[in-house]
Amino acid sequence: MEPITLATERLVLRPFAPSDVPDVHAACQDPDIPRYTSVPDPYRIEDARLFVEETCPSGWRNDTMYTFGVFSGETGQLVGAMCLVRLAQLHTAERQAELGYWTAKEHRGRGCTVEAAREVIRWAFEDLGVERLEWYAEAGNEGSRAVALKAGFRMEGTLRAKIIHQGTRRDAWTGSLLPSDLGRPSGTPYLPWPERG
Repeated sequence: MEPITLATERLVLRPFAPSDVPDVHAACQDPDIPRYTSVPDPYRIEDARLFVEETCPSGWRNDTMYTFGVFSGETGQLVGAMCLVRLAQLHTAERQAELGYWTAKEHRGRGCTVEAAREVIRWAFEDLGVERLEWYAEAGNEGSRAVALKAGFRMEGTLRAKIIHQGTRRDAWTGSLLPSDLGRPSGTPYLPWPERG
């Protein structure tokens, strides 16, 4: 897919550019980002360059990962990153993808990540035909869980030993979002399991 740009009231979501490397590097020095994501630790300038100049463009080109840099529409400052991953299932009957994100420390608690997530979710459902969007994070990552809940995800439980982080298996919280959760149609009928008791 050709990379695209999305916009909200306060934000611009666009593909990363080489000029963003220093800001990505600076943001990923916050210990919470490598603690709860798969970015290398320590995070070197070479890691930021590889992510921005190779990993992200390759993801768009090969339809494996659509990554947006999230920027303030007013100042142009880097707010974070947001991506759709596991896109192989997007092109099958499952029509699924996974939403992932990180937020620069100075922008947390301002609703920017929720705003960006809602726009990527809209795009995924309307333009990409996603019928099930998944989210998961290491159990205990309250910030990521709060964003997912505010964006409309329904929590589904805890997956035991789902994540391998720094050589240790860790439990993960998981949630999903369906078009019908937001009053949108779905291309495939959904027959939920009836409630009992």
